Amino acid sequence: MSSVRTVLRLSSRAHPRPRRLSPGDRLFLTVVVGIPLLALLFFVWLPAVASIGLSFTNWDGLSLSDIHWVGLDNYRQIFTNYPPFWPAVRHNVIWLLFTALLPTPFGVFLAYQLDRKIRFSRVYQTAIFMPMVLSLAVVGFIWEIIYNPDNGLLNGVISAVSSGHHIDWLGDPNLNLWAVLVASGWRHAGYIMILYLAGLKGVDPALKEAAALDGANGRQTFMRVVLPAMKPVNIIILVVTVMESLRAFDLVYVLGGGTGSKPGMELLSLLISDNIIGESSHIGYGSALAVILLLVSLVAIGTFLFQSFRKEDQ
Repeated sequence: MSSVRTVLRLSSRAHPRPRRLSPGDRLFLTVVVGIPLLALLFFVWLPAVASIGLSFTNWDGLSLSDIHWVGLDNYRQIFTNYPPFWPAVRHNVIWLLFTALLPTPFGVFLAYQLDRKIRFSRVYQTAIFMPMVLSLAVVGFIWEIIYNPDNGLLNGVISAVSSGHHIDWLGDPNLNLWAVLVASGWRHAGYIMILYLAGLKGVDPALKEAAALDGANGRQTFMRVVLPAMKPVNIIILVVTVMESLRAFDLVYVLGGGTGSKPGMELLSLLISDNIIGESSHIGYGSALAVILLLVSLVAIGTFLFQSFRKEDQ
């Protein structure tokens, strides 16, 4: 019996009982976890569910008694009789391709260069990341000054180099979207640089040393060793790029003069705001557009994450 007691005593020491939480700890955990969950439920999930329900109705937003059930009419009209929808979809796709092909790789390139411990790297990091610290509205005002057709910085440089006429960068439907994309890329590249630079700091230096011993140069080491080792960071960057492209709003709203129907600047997020909080409130239309944008976001990101995690398990 004594040996049994000894074994039980040693087992209890090896696996101590979990400490019971005090009332103060429970109150603290309830406040810390409960308040964010309530805020998430109230400000995110409840409006999302309400938007899904309102997308099947016709409502001007004035009185609850004026809500009328219309079924799928809002979706039918969006895809058939709503002209700005397809240009907005095309512009969102252009936004995604531009962001994925230019600012994102450029941000990765900047992170790679700064990770090589060049002189004044801290100064460069601060300068490149500064646009991300500013709000999108402030960034929009800065670029509005740059693009001003009369006395803007860009037209001033063009006039100094050549005798060409001033260009209305934000008024020309063939140029305004690209002008906004440049402003967005200026901000997005700094964000990607910081994300990737943080990931590069976590890469095991032994991997780089082993690649150098095998005769690989800097570019080969990055492409064949460092880049595959940073797969989780790459997934995060891709998700961030997709989400930034789908929810683009503030910058276009500021540079476009506060409207989503300006030719050349139609985006899904602006169409949603125009229909929900615009002069002519069409809550049903706006909610249907919001549901479509939500589904596109979930399908795009969910598919990529599913494929990535499945390959990781294999």
